[in-house]
Amino acid sequence: MKSIALLSSGGDSPGMNACIRSVVRTAVNHHLDCWGVYAGYEGLINGDMRKLGSSDVSNIIQRGGTILKSSRSKAFRTKAGRQQAGDNLRAKGIEGLVVIGGDGSFQGAQLLEEEQGIKCVGIPGTIDNDLYGTDFTLGFDTAVNTVVQCVDKIRDTADAHNRLFFVEVMGKDAGFIALRSGISIGAEAILLPETETYVDQLIEKLERGWERHKSSSIIIVAEGDDAGGAYEVASKVRAKFDHYETKVTVLGHLQRGGSPTANDRLLGSTLGHAAVKALKGGVSSEMVGQINGKIVYTPFKKAVKHHQEINWNMMELAELLSL
Repeated sequence: MKSIALLSSGGDSPGMNACIRSVVRTAVNHHLDCWGVYAGYEGLINGDMRKLGSSDVSNIIQRGGTILKSSRSKAFRTKAGRQQAGDNLRAKGIEGLVVIGGDGSFQGAQLLEEEQGIKCVGIPGTIDNDLYGTDFTLGFDTAVNTVVQCVDKIRDTADAHNRLFFVEVMGKDAGFIALRSGISIGAEAILLPETETYVDQLIEKLERGWERHKSSSIIIVAEGDDAGGAYEVASKVRAKFDHYETKVTVLGHLQRGGSPTANDRLLGSTLGHAAVKALKGGVSSEMVGQINGKIVYTPFKKAVKHHQEINWNMMELAELLSL
C-alpha cells in the first residue's frame, strides 16, 4: 500500500483533529501518501481531496470540530454514488481509507469496500460513546466535561433562587453522557433512554429532598428519554410538584464543540496511529478501538449492531448517591 485517504463523517466530535494529525504524520513516517477528503463521503463523490503533509496538520490538536469538515451524504447511499467515490479514489492511486465517524459512517465504509474494493478502517468518532468495541469514543470525554462545566454554573443559579432545573443532554439512543455527567454533578435523578421514567417516583424523590430542606435540585435528562425529553418531564412534574420554581435548559450542540480534553487528544492520537498501521498490515473492514488500554479491532458489522451497554453498576451508584 502506497497511498491512503482520510475523512471525517457524520456529526463532528472533539478529538477528531488530534486523530487527523496522527493519521497524517503516521502515514508520512511509513512513507505513505495521505489524502485528506473534505466534507466526508460527499467529498469522495465530488473529488474534493488533497494530499496532506506534516505541516498541514500543525497547530490543530487543540481545536474542536474537524479541519476536513463533515457532512451526511445522500448521494453516497446510492450504488452510483459509491461507484463515483471508488473511481475518484482509484484515479489518484488510493488503496486504503480511514473513516472517522459513527455507525452510519461505518456502514458506508463497509459498502465501499464490498463494492469498490477500497480497504477501509474506522475510528470511532461520536460523543455518544455508543459503539461496541471500544471503552470510549472520540469526543465523549469532552462532551461529559462540557456538561459538567455548564451544570455547575446552573447549580449556582438554582441554589440562589430555590429552583428545580431539568437539564437536557445529548443521547437520543444512549444515555452514556447523561449517566456519567449526572453522577459527576450530583444530580438528584438521571433519566435515560435505557430505563423507563416514572414521574410519580421522581416526584416522591423531590418531595423527600424538599423535606430535608434542599435549596435546589438538578435533573439530568437524555434527549431520548422515554418520557419525551426535558420539557415534557418538567411539565408533568410542575403539574404535581410546585415547591420549586421549575426551569429547563437544553445544552444541545454546546456538547459537540470546544477544545478537546487531554483524554480525547490522547485517544485520537492513539487510534489514528493504530488505524494507519492496521491498513498497512492488511487489516480492513474493522473499527480500531481501545479496551483496557489495548488496541482492538472490531468488524464494522459488529461495531454498529452491538452497541455498548449502560454500566448498571454506575446506575446503582447514581441512585445511591442521590439519596
